[in-house]
Amino acid sequence: MSTRFEQTRLDNGLQVVTESWDAAYTSAIGFFVRAGARDETPEQMGVSHFLEHMMFKGTDKRSADDVNRAFDEAGANYNAYTSHEQTVYYAHVLPERLDEVTELFADMLRPSLRNEDFDVEKNVILEEIGMYDDRPDWRLHHELLEIYYSGHPLGFRVLGTAQTVSDLTADQMRDYFNQRYASDQIVVAAAGRIDHHRLSQNIQQLTEHWTPGHANGRQPASPACPGSTPRTLTDDQTTKHYSAFVCPAPGLEDERRYTAKILADILGDTEGSRLFWSLVDPGLADEADFSYDPNTDGGVYSAFIGCSVDDAERVESVLLETIRSAAEQLDDDELTRAKNKLATQATLQAERPSGRMHAIGSRWLTLASYSTARDELDRLMAVTRRDVLDLIDAFPLEPAAWVRMTPAAQRSR
Repeated sequence: MSTRFEQTRLDNGLQVVTESWDAAYTSAIGFFVRAGARDETPEQMGVSHFLEHMMFKGTDKRSADDVNRAFDEAGANYNAYTSHEQTVYYAHVLPERLDEVTELFADMLRPSLRNEDFDVEKNVILEEIGMYDDRPDWRLHHELLEIYYSGHPLGFRVLGTAQTVSDLTADQMRDYFNQRYASDQIVVAAAGRIDHHRLSQNIQQLTEHWTPGHANGRQPASPACPGSTPRTLTDDQTTKHYSAFVCPAPGLEDERRYTAKILADILGDTEGSRLFWSLVDPGLADEADFSYDPNTDGGVYSAFIGCSVDDAERVESVLLETIRSAAEQLDDDELTRAKNKLATQATLQAERPSGRMHAIGSRWLTLASYSTARDELDRLMAVTRRDVLDLIDAFPLEPAAWVRMTPAAQRSR
């Protein structure tokens, strides 16, 4: 498949990056904003995600119903998400509807931020927080990051807490919006059937009134790495035992991230991994996984298990043994299987304009660089057994923070 990459920096600092495919039948576009949980203060925790919701609540010329109706009339597959490092608004459409969706996003990203919408949406988000607080995996993950990063914003909860969201004011949100949604903090990425020159000119006209800002720089991550003594939480609603820990891992700027991704797949993919065969398949655990989560200046591996209370000690022992013995019995066949599986997943994603749009947009926002789908596959397939062993030496697979959740009656365990 022939592709062409182009990039343009507009006069206001906004950047447009595109990957054009002459053979594509659809177009995908995303507005990537450098605004996430790591850009917040403790008092603002959750404001980035709150703003994501508010972008769909209307503008000076559109109501919330108008926004949703416009997407539907364009036949768009659209959504948005917020992470620790970015907020993304995206849509996948037929090429002839790209202009109208681009205009819609440009309008949305200058929202009214009305007090009455703020109050209504606050209740929606508090309900969302409550829903996720009912999930043991989310509660443990949040607790782990808070311990591991010890006050750094990478340990903040993306949704915020019930307290921080309840205390947040509309004026605080507006101040944050003015700082983080400045034109020089935004990358527009598009892939598929794209005319780069036309798109850039269109965005230039739509955003000519946008101005660059003076966003605060990001505080480098410095994990506390407090050690592996587990912290135990109790829950009256659970009847199972859950346990999770994190280990340091390479960041997005580290070429070893490809090796880390493969190692995580070998150890903890939901099917066919070492944890699957040692815990899930024999019925010792209902859930067991080991994943890799990189950020710009660092990353973590996350291990998670769920099992019966009676099997907790044995399951945790097997979990640690499996992770700590990662270097043992690693052969080329196991490595090849993992690489082939990840290559298939990456290729399936790259065959869709939306997949490439997300890839080039996130990479440009965080690393200001471009990589073709072929480049990414080549880097993945080039990983050797020696690379995996060296990675384990550089990032030992020992818990740096560990949290358990048990039924209240089991706290004394």
